[in-house]
Amino acid sequence: MYHFATNTLFLLLVCHADGLLFRFNLCYHTPGKTTQFPAICVIYPYSAQPRRAERRLMKAIICTRYGPPDVLQLKEVAKPTVGDDQVLINVQATSVNAGDRHLMRGDPFLVRLMFGLSKPKQPILGTDVAGRIEAVGKNITQFRPGDEVFGDLSDSGFGAFAQYVCTSEKALTQKPASMTFEEVAAVPSASVTALQGLRDKGGIQSGQQVLITGASGGVGTFAVQIAKSFGAEVTAVCSTSKIDMVRSIGADHVIDYKREDVTQGQQRYDLILDAAAYRSIRDYQRILQPKGTYVLIGGSMKNLFQAMLFGPLLSKTSGQKIGNMLVQPNTQDLRFMRDLLESGKVKPVIDKRYPLREVPQAMRYFESRQAQGKIVITVD
Repeated sequence: MYHFATNTLFLLLVCHADGLLFRFNLCYHTPGKTTQFPAICVIYPYSAQPRRAERRLMKAIICTRYGPPDVLQLKEVAKPTVGDDQVLINVQATSVNAGDRHLMRGDPFLVRLMFGLSKPKQPILGTDVAGRIEAVGKNITQFRPGDEVFGDLSDSGFGAFAQYVCTSEKALTQKPASMTFEEVAAVPSASVTALQGLRDKGGIQSGQQVLITGASGGVGTFAVQIAKSFGAEVTAVCSTSKIDMVRSIGADHVIDYKREDVTQGQQRYDLILDAAAYRSIRDYQRILQPKGTYVLIGGSMKNLFQAMLFGPLLSKTSGQKIGNMLVQPNTQDLRFMRDLLESGKVKPVIDKRYPLREVPQAMRYFESRQAQGKIVITVD
């Protein structure tokens, strides 16, 4: 008769991947002879192996084809591995921007030419990011694990609608200690767009009369506050329900576009920052000073192409500066905004917060154009 038995006691050596590693001798008995040979086994507590797998996965919102918010799905995907020139961020919060909507819809068609004809090459959307650095590549010098950061990923492959994302250190800066992750997640794309439109393209100066349309949106709420920080007198245009909020962030004058057509008024402006394109460029020229500047940063693609095509011609014939602006993400401007935030001159306006799993609902709300300020996504 043959049978197996263990010889001596189990000897515990080490803990191994959530399990216990044992080494022992296994005895093999035959009539008149006993043979011993070494054996090893790993005993896992209940559900230990699933936990190992979970650490290699993360939750993310995936966009596998262009379309309405319903194309966005919460899935488990591989957690990214940090490269030599990258940092790995444990995402705490992100926010919704117009660029995310364009990538989701694949509209205008130029988006498809740049990011994939039939579906996004990068299926995880998300531009703004705020979180903690979990790991750094060997060539990283500015950050270390544990640093709290925020930034704009639009030049680094997007990917903020997820629990983790890898990106270049050039996309990030340190988070103000006095602000929450949700607050700083609202800042990068919208605030830098407003800053570059007013300062770089618009040449804003203290004492100027500045008109901001779409003043209650993500970019507009930052634009009002940034213009005030430069010493301008700000007239803001928004809808009836948002007047109180826009006035509360510093606008000197607020016009309800549903009741009054600002382009028919008597006031002339040195700088118009158009974040909504309620009216045509020619309409805005009527209320622009002879040497004034009009900068289009939002609204319909029709108005955008008009500004691109006819802006240079209108500028030459009128003496006014007419044009549009495409934001150029960079950490220098992000640090400039961080200084304004820390000084209290600028505060992000957050309308609603959604958990990661509800990004489709957040996108629907964004497309409704009802948001006052920013829509923030919290990541568990």
